[in-house]
Parts: sequence; structure tokens; C-alpha cells
Amino acid sequence: MKQGFSLYSFSDDVDFFVVLEKVKKAGYDGIEPVLSESGYLNSNTKDKDILKMKRQAYDCGLEIPSVGVWSLWDHNLVSDSPKIRQEAEDTIKKQIECAALMEADTILVIPGYVECDFAKKPEHIRYDIAYERCKEAFIRLAPFAEKSGVNIGIENVWNHFLLSPIEMNHLIEEIGSTHVGAYFDVGNIMYIGYPEDWIYILKNKIKKIHMSDYRVSQTGLGGFVDLCSGDVDFYKVADALKDIGYNDYITLEMLPNYKQFPELSMISNKAALNQIVQLMK
Repeated sequence: MKQGFSLYSFSDDVDFFVVLEKVKKAGYDGIEPVLSESGYLNSNTKDKDILKMKRQAYDCGLEIPSVGVWSLWDHNLVSDSPKIRQEAEDTIKKQIECAALMEADTILVIPGYVECDFAKKPEHIRYDIAYERCKEAFIRLAPFAEKSGVNIGIENVWNHFLLSPIEMNHLIEEIGSTHVGAYFDVGNIMYIGYPEDWIYILKNKIKKIHMSDYRVSQTGLGGFVDLCSGDVDFYKVADALKDIGYNDYITLEMLPNYKQFPELSMISNKAALNQIVQLMK
């Protein structure tokens, strides 16, 4: 079982090449870069620079199993604006292109939101309309992903949308592509459910796993804490992943709680991540 570290834990303008060495030194196998509006990886990044990132990662002994995205919070895939919806689809296509160049097999996408307090210009979208727009968008995007050899992983996020594992499972089945599945975040789901339930229901539709923890008695983003400091039952999570035969990357995602030294999260959580992975053997 390989362990990755997501650059969601850093700001989007972090020096990618500096972080690589720190991630490798901390003992991880892979790194997850994140596409943003103007950071180290963005819509204007040239192919040669993306290939350079891949070479630098490989030279450090790191794989790139997946590529995340920041900008889909501000380009809502299910927006009432056709222009914004198109910008979101274009962003996802850029992600796929980046992933293919980096030899990553999965991208993490946000499936749009019904409501979002932290978007720059938040909007409210009626739930049933959001569902249909989301499904239609991924049906259009699936052939592009298939041709590129990249999986689209739909993440469960705080978007007031896709609030049940049964609903997420049904959406993926309706899209009807083996290249579209779930990127499941263990901690993200704690405010509405139990991660082990989602794992058992989604089964082989799970493309990748983000490992995080959440303290339910807290509120908002401040509830995200170090692994094994919150309310995720990692024994049950490990059993569920083992039972469904998951054998892909377990990637640590930490919000940048260590404001002055965000790299500390990759170090302070490594022992806990090792323990969780050991439970799956």
C-alpha cells in the first residue's frame, strides 16, 4: 500500500520543486500536485514545464498518482451560468491533460456545489438541477478521460450536494464509464455520515483515497485535526478498505493548519498514517 502527500496542504503558490524533497525525506511514495488559477500548476502551464515537474518528482523517487484542483470552487460545474459551467469543464480537461503528462492515473474533481460559503461569488443551485447538470457534464467529459487513460475521481466535499453514498453510487452508475468514479475523503464525510459505510457502498468505484480526520464536536473547517485526533474510526475504515480489496494510494490531505510551517503536517502525521496502513494488511 503506497502513501502519498497532497499539496492541498500548502498554498497554491508553493515552490513545487522545494516541496518534493521534503515529501520524499518524510517517507512518502507519491505527491499530489494541485491545479489552481495562478500557482505552480495552472491553465497556462506549458507542457514542457509539466513534464519537468514529472521528471523532478521521479528524480526524487516520487510518483504522481493524482492531480487535484483548487479552482472548481470558483468555477461551479453546475452553475446557472453556461459560461461558468464551460470554464469548469475546461478546467477539468486541463487537469486530465496535466495528469496524462505526469503519468498520473486519476484526477480529483469537485462535482459542483448547491451552495458554498467560501467561493468568491457563491450561488445557490436547486438540487435536482445541480444533479442533472453534474451528470451531463461527466458524461461529456468521460470520453476525453478514457482517451487520455485518466480516471475522474469525484470527491465528497462540503458542497451541500451528493450527501449519500447511495446517491453518489447512483450518479457514477448513470454516468456509465469505468473511468469515472469516486475520490473518497475519509474525514470530509464525518459531518454527515460514516466513512466505512461509504467505502462498502462505493466499493470498486473508489479510484483514490484521501486520509484525513475530523472532530465532530467542533464546527467548520476548524474541526479538521491530525490523524487519530478526531472521530474517524480508523479500525473500521481499514477493515472496510481491506474488505473491498482496495490496494491503491492512501494520500494524506491536511488543511494548512500549521500556518507558519505547513510542511510539519506531513511529518507529524506520518506515524499515524503508517499505523493505519498497517491495519489494512
